[in-house]
Amino acid sequence: MSETSPPPAASPADSEVERPLRRLARMYAESRVALFGLALLLVIVLAALLAPWLAPQNPYDLMQLDMLDGRLPPGSASGDGRLTYLLGTDEQGRDMLSAILYGLRISVGVGVVATLMALAIGMALGLAAGYFGGRFDAVLMRIADIQLSFPSILVAMILLALFGQGIDKIVIALVAAQWAYYARTTRSAALVEGRKEYIEAARLLGLSTPRILFRHLLPNCLPPLIVVAALQVAAAIALEATLSFLGLGLPVTEPSLGLLIANGFQYLYSGRYWISVFPGVALLLLILAINLVADQLRDVLNPRLQSQ
Repeated sequence: MSETSPPPAASPADSEVERPLRRLARMYAESRVALFGLALLLVIVLAALLAPWLAPQNPYDLMQLDMLDGRLPPGSASGDGRLTYLLGTDEQGRDMLSAILYGLRISVGVGVVATLMALAIGMALGLAAGYFGGRFDAVLMRIADIQLSFPSILVAMILLALFGQGIDKIVIALVAAQWAYYARTTRSAALVEGRKEYIEAARLLGLSTPRILFRHLLPNCLPPLIVVAALQVAAAIALEATLSFLGLGLPVTEPSLGLLIANGFQYLYSGRYWISVFPGVALLLLILAINLVADQLRDVLNPRLQSQ
């Protein structure tokens, strides 16, 4: 009679992955604030992704707009009676709910793409600086120190003044303004991890430098990077909104939440608050949700900072 073999024991790597996941699940089960942040972020992201199907109209299709419906208050019906503007309309007769959903797509997309690009560049440079050290490390950190001594918005404004408007231009400006955060964070983590025994053992075994960097060193540098990246997504969205509000970011043909706020700002004192306030509320909720989720990630990935 054959005996059933016992299930294989979990590897240390598996347990290292499972522990943060268990802490994250327990945190969301016990904290209403954490659950609210995650649910709010999921709702906003899904609304942005499904904007073409959820929005009552395409606010940037001129065939669907009617100037006679301009600046209608929330709850008003269109002139032909076929559409109810739940959040009102702007000066061009665009449905504000539709404009916000489409604006969310651009704001979230620009923030995520810029963050991922800045993360990749800063992570690669910081990893090399922390592992190899020497002159490359010294030069890179002096460049990062110089950039970080200037406000991010100033760096982005200078680049946009040179490049002009456009989604690609503002992504480049945001990457240039944020890569130094990731480079310094990665370098600090790499300096600590690079002195540990498992890195020395990998060198003694004759493993190639790329394998040591990306197979052994990088995974142990990721936890602080994930937290910084989550926070920087919110920072990138807020920075893009500020630049667009000032007229330096996206063109009027590709409006984000910041440009929607700017379009309605002139009507605030005339009582038509909805044109600017509702996009502002959407931007506030988006940044709040990202920060709440990032705060929980910080607690999970660094147990010493867990809230008691």
